[in-house]
Amino acid sequence: MSLNLFWFIPTHGDSRYLGTSKGARAVDADYLRQVAVAADTLGYDGVLLPTGRSCEDAWVVASSLIHATKKLKFLVAVRPGLSTPGLAVRMAATFDRLSNGRLLINVVTGGDPTELAADGLTANHAERYEISDEFIRIWRGALSGEGGDAGFDFEGKHLRVKGAKTLYPPVQKPYPPLYFGGSSEAAHELAAEQMDVYLTWGEPPAAVAEKIADIRRRAAEHGRTVKFGIRLHVIVRETNEEAWQAAERLISHLDDDVIAKAQASFARMDSEGQRRMAALHGGRRDKLEVSPNLWAGVGLVRGGAGTALVGDAETVAARIREYADLGIETFIFSGYPHLEESYRFAELVFPLLGKGKEQGEVSITGPFGEVMATDIVPKKAA
Repeated sequence: MSLNLFWFIPTHGDSRYLGTSKGARAVDADYLRQVAVAADTLGYDGVLLPTGRSCEDAWVVASSLIHATKKLKFLVAVRPGLSTPGLAVRMAATFDRLSNGRLLINVVTGGDPTELAADGLTANHAERYEISDEFIRIWRGALSGEGGDAGFDFEGKHLRVKGAKTLYPPVQKPYPPLYFGGSSEAAHELAAEQMDVYLTWGEPPAAVAEKIADIRRRAAEHGRTVKFGIRLHVIVRETNEEAWQAAERLISHLDDDVIAKAQASFARMDSEGQRRMAALHGGRRDKLEVSPNLWAGVGLVRGGAGTALVGDAETVAARIREYADLGIETFIFSGYPHLEESYRFAELVFPLLGKGKEQGEVSITGPFGEVMATDIVPKKAA
């Protein structure tokens, strides 16, 4: 199986440490461009842009990066209920056309009810999934041209459209691929019936295997197949000891008060995925390796994806293959700080997975590495 390796655009900030301004850096247009260009030139297949009030807007940032990159795909969020299907159709079609087919859609239904209410979405958990189901049916119907010249008609419990269509269809047919994550039964059913790729956060392999099996079963009942992806942080170094030391440094400025406040914030959410992330560590620092080389330290204070693969390159690559053996094809990684870690991961792990420059994606002439003295070419890596 050929793996898709994605990186992350840190629109909610970036730093060397969690929970402190020490080691933090300004995340502006220039820095976001640096991260995107690095991911593009290193050979990552795409990037995820997060969504929510803690982030700069994903669509605006992604649009600003189209012409700074060449091959990179952009996984951008759509939140059903916060925009109309028609607006989302036009945004997706335009972005896909301007990027020449580099848009991927991340359908986001879960989250913090307090944040969603502030944005004007007061529907409960079950209602949000009903809205998402109807929204995506309209979105797919309009972009794929269902209904022909007359457009696509739909009447549901929450949403109704008459003659939905776009005069400027997307490059990708029938529409840009739909990615989606969620751990509740409603989420699994929505993924099985309508989505192209199901994303899970980085739970231990056995838990991920259970999710995959359930969604495959549900998809088969609808006569469909679904692909799978996973969202993880990564802390990779030349040795395992160095990697674990780096993991401890990342949370070395976290105090218990900050952890308690973050965990209280997560507890008020109605997200099953967030509950499962928090349950991996229970807010405790002493039980953070929740599976071999799977470390939950990030989740002490960060919402969403809270686990990292930690180890040397061979160890991290082996853990990636374990997930791939379960059926995971797309891996969405991140590391702190995101610019440097994009290089570190690509340089150390890509060669072990058949990815990146040394695999022929980018051809260069001349020596590879720094020339010594005036004419001594670096030795080829073993």
